[in-house]
Amino acid sequence: MPHTRRLLILLLCLLSSFAGVGPSLALSPVSIGREDVAIDLLPAVDLHPNRGANFQVSTVPGNDGIVRRIEVESSSANPSGNWAVFALANNTDGQIDRLVVAPHFRLSRSGLIWPDLGAQRIAAITPSEGFALDRQDSPEADVFLVTLDPGTIITFVAELSSDRLPEIRLWEPNAYKDTINAFTLYRGIVLGIAGLLAVFLTILFVVKGSPMFPATAALAWAVLAYICIDFDFWQKLVPIVPGEERIWRAGTEVALAFSLVVFLYAYLNLNRWHGILSAFTALWLTGLGGLGVLAAFDPPMASGIARMSLAATAGIGFLLILSLSVVRYDRAIMLIPTWILILFWLAAGWLTVTGRIDNDIIQPALGGGLVLIVLLIGFTVMQHAFAGGTFGSGLLSDMERRSLALAGTGDAIWDWDVARDRIFAGSDADSLLGMPVGAMNGPARDWLPILHPDDRDRFKVTLDTILEHRRGRISQDFRVRSDDGHYHWMSLRARPVLGSNGEVVRCVGTLKDVTERKKAEERLLHDALHDQLTGLPNRELFIDRLDSIAALAATRPDVRPTLFVIDIDRFKQVNDDFGIATGDTILLTVGRRLKRVLKPQDSLARLSGDQFGLILMSESEVGAVGAFAETLRDVVRAPIAFGERDIILTASVGLTAWTEGAGADEVLREAELATYQAKRLGGDRIEPFRPSFKTHASGRVELESDLRRAFGRNELTLAFQPIVKLATGEIVGFEALMRWQHAKRGPVSPAEFIPIAENTGLIVQLGQFALDEAVRRLSDWQKLPGQSKLFCSVNISSRQLIRQDLVNDVRQILKRYGIAPETLKLELTESLVMDNPERSAKLLDNLKQMGVGLSLDDFGTGYSSLSYLMRFPFDTLKIDQSFLRGDAQPQRPIIVQSIVTMAHQLGLAVVAEGVDNELDAGRLRQLNCEYAQSYMFSPPLTAEEARRRLQDRTTKKAS
Repeated sequence: MPHTRRLLILLLCLLSSFAGVGPSLALSPVSIGREDVAIDLLPAVDLHPNRGANFQVSTVPGNDGIVRRIEVESSSANPSGNWAVFALANNTDGQIDRLVVAPHFRLSRSGLIWPDLGAQRIAAITPSEGFALDRQDSPEADVFLVTLDPGTIITFVAELSSDRLPEIRLWEPNAYKDTINAFTLYRGIVLGIAGLLAVFLTILFVVKGSPMFPATAALAWAVLAYICIDFDFWQKLVPIVPGEERIWRAGTEVALAFSLVVFLYAYLNLNRWHGILSAFTALWLTGLGGLGVLAAFDPPMASGIARMSLAATAGIGFLLILSLSVVRYDRAIMLIPTWILILFWLAAGWLTVTGRIDNDIIQPALGGGLVLIVLLIGFTVMQHAFAGGTFGSGLLSDMERRSLALAGTGDAIWDWDVARDRIFAGSDADSLLGMPVGAMNGPARDWLPILHPDDRDRFKVTLDTILEHRRGRISQDFRVRSDDGHYHWMSLRARPVLGSNGEVVRCVGTLKDVTERKKAEERLLHDALHDQLTGLPNRELFIDRLDSIAALAATRPDVRPTLFVIDIDRFKQVNDDFGIATGDTILLTVGRRLKRVLKPQDSLARLSGDQFGLILMSESEVGAVGAFAETLRDVVRAPIAFGERDIILTASVGLTAWTEGAGADEVLREAELATYQAKRLGGDRIEPFRPSFKTHASGRVELESDLRRAFGRNELTLAFQPIVKLATGEIVGFEALMRWQHAKRGPVSPAEFIPIAENTGLIVQLGQFALDEAVRRLSDWQKLPGQSKLFCSVNISSRQLIRQDLVNDVRQILKRYGIAPETLKLELTESLVMDNPERSAKLLDNLKQMGVGLSLDDFGTGYSSLSYLMRFPFDTLKIDQSFLRGDAQPQRPIIVQSIVTMAHQLGLAVVAEGVDNELDAGRLRQLNCEYAQSYMFSPPLTAEEARRRLQDRTTKKAS
């Protein structure tokens, strides 16, 4: 019987084929069970396009195996002529209710060009048995309720309203309702966030008034409109006639493309600096505006072009952002993360419309992604708009504007007419000498070609920020190319002028050539890290390079440099025999010779007076390193012509190889120990480091360790040697002297631990301790009756002098203890000041402006030059004790008299050190020398002894 049934069905199908209804041959019923929640019917649907208002079709064989012919007449006023046929089979023993659902719009497979923008899909569904299916109310899809009796096979004929049927599914009613409700909650959240964001950005535009805010707000409103259409929320606000939803959808996509171009243009300020891009953007926006009109007549074409415009905007915008980011344009850099997200969103959208991604989640996810993009753009815009720029804030008054224009005589006037975008730079003969004045007078963009490439974006951002904030002050240094092709540093100081509408109408200020000042700052930086005599790196820079090499050697086993320390033997004798000037010339010659034998990857530095450090990177083989060491010794040995004779020097060379895990300080210490060993063995030799050398320096290392712990053990104190007024013998001040009371060794001489502190960097900590302790004691003593003018002198080391924080340290200490600045005197030696005269002059000027006293110590033992005394702002001069002890050399009193006379003529007070008898004191009184300090008047006192001495003198005066 089953075989007979199959043959009968086959025969009927063949007959139907001859009758002209071939497509129904492939029709097979979709079996439905109770557990089926959602079934995709599209693979089981036969489509019959252009079949007219009446449609005939053969049904699927029923349970009895009979194929029937049915005819369906269109129920629409304007039938499309398109029909679809499918069959359902209820194989269960109970009645089943299901919903046939065909969504009006589906983004997946909608197409990129002439996309399917949605429409009513099914006008009616007629079953092969019973009445037409009931349509259920739904704004998003065509929904029909179908009831299948047990064991029935029914063929359904659907009259299509359009030529496409992108999706048709069979849903269990409760499951479909739950799915719709779940998406409704998500859509509500996304719509709420998008609406709040659009309103917030609009309010922000009203508050700030910057052009980027209306552009961002427009983008936010466009996104809100798009997701309202996509989430079928728009028709709840505006009644939509069936068929018009495509116009609205295309319109929102055009608005999205239009607002993205406007945002990119406004945010990057392309209108101010890029004329060609401005014209191109205007043409692009004009085309998109026409596209909005086209959307009313041909929505698919308008939508397809809008989608291509979005992709083009994202691609061109990304290239533009990258190019501006390369030149460090802050706005472009801040937009990179958001723009990458836009590219990812467009890629996901392309995969969706082309059908590569096809699921129910992707469409609402893309809508949420759009809101996230606008949220990130809003954060980026707010971060830029409210971030502080490089200008100072402040309101502008007419008096301040005139003051800025007239403040610096000789400065050029700089005036920017913002409304007409015209800059005028006054052609002052001194300020703008050699400058391209013609190019400087005109639109702001004309400045870009003459600015240094590294300064162009900073110049643009500064002007843009002033206009956006409508307040502040321009204070910027930049480089301008002169007529001869060289760059000059110019300093621009200007303020904005606001119009009646609160917008910036002009910026007025001064323009000054500060090239010399910039060069001086560069020299200061160079001098801080290089030896003044030889131009080689100094010890600080050398150690920094060692640290870098140590980090490199820790990661690269092939980097194993060799460190040399070269010490010239008996160089002090050369200075004594030929003079310091000749010694400096010899050091300069030796430095140049050593530099000539190096390769580019090697480094040479002057570590101290006659000591050089060398990092050998170009050679690593033992034999090559040994040969190089011999070359170094030969270089120093080569005769140096001096007059009619040759000076021949020798050197002690210490070297050490880099070991794994070694630090820069450890390696340098090993090389120095090898050099000391070479000198102990007579000099003129090369000595590689051996571990046994460390035993020779164990005492020094132990003392260094004890010194580091001395701070925590309170072993360091200050002694105060009185400074007396020669005319009355009254104590007028003290000099603070460092003392170390070792727990085991007892008192340690400053001559022993001060050099250790200087070599290890502890001298900075010692100096800070001395400065704080001295001012604290002075503050206490000044509270005694009659001691308000008491002063205290504190010595400053070379390490303190080169630190950036010395001025701040002094300022904080004065503020902490509340003493008058002039009662604190800082003592510096001539040699210390002249190690770096440019930096010293600047630092001393800053200290002098604070009111702090400055004393030149040990005068007569260093340069003793009048030019130096006139250059630096000292107020006190201390005569070295070597000029006051005894009359073995009769010229000493004459030198002292000359020094005192010279100091008084320069307006300096004089302190004589080392006065050991009353005869010398009398001579100094006759010369009107103001002050003296020595053991004759008083040895150094503890803080308590100094206080008692002051109290005793106060008591005697009172009695």
